[in-house]
Amino acid sequence: MDLKKYIRNIPDFPKPGIQFKDITTLILNPEAFRYTIDQFVKRYKDMKIDAVVGIESRGFVFSSVVAYHLSCPLALARKKGKLPSEKISESFALEYGWDVLEIHTDALKENQRVVIMDDLLATGGTVSAVKRLVERLGAIPIESAFVIELSSLKGRETLYPLPVFSLVQFEDV
Repeated sequence: MDLKKYIRNIPDFPKPGIQFKDITTLILNPEAFRYTIDQFVKRYKDMKIDAVVGIESRGFVFSSVVAYHLSCPLALARKKGKLPSEKISESFALEYGWDVLEIHTDALKENQRVVIMDDLLATGGTVSAVKRLVERLGAIPIESAFVIELSSLKGRETLYPLPVFSLVQFEDV
């Protein structure tokens, strides 16, 4: 299935020059959504994944269903101030400043094999921060997974040596 035809492009959002990749049109289509989840499950079902880490907020859409199908825990990486219990945090650079992600200290256990999931890979800054959180908790990031990869932004290189798996690649930003 060609998932690109289910991903809406929004020019100049959230600012001029950006080509926003909107996954809401993909998840509105049951067949495209099912296919997307099936591809992730097929990839990870035999990799002995112990937990899935989903990144706020669109990453939750995919990671929750994948974790369900893999029968493993879902750990949430959230923006600062959204988690109620003991947590650790990591700052990371954005194009226009800094942001912070947090994860509960009891979300992962030592030596758990983890896949980190988000909807889109751009520069890799967000996932790099989540990778550091995972490692600080003693878990082992096995791979990062995305529906969309913006190849021209070289996020894959930023994440190296963490393997990257993406279903759709776009060159435009």
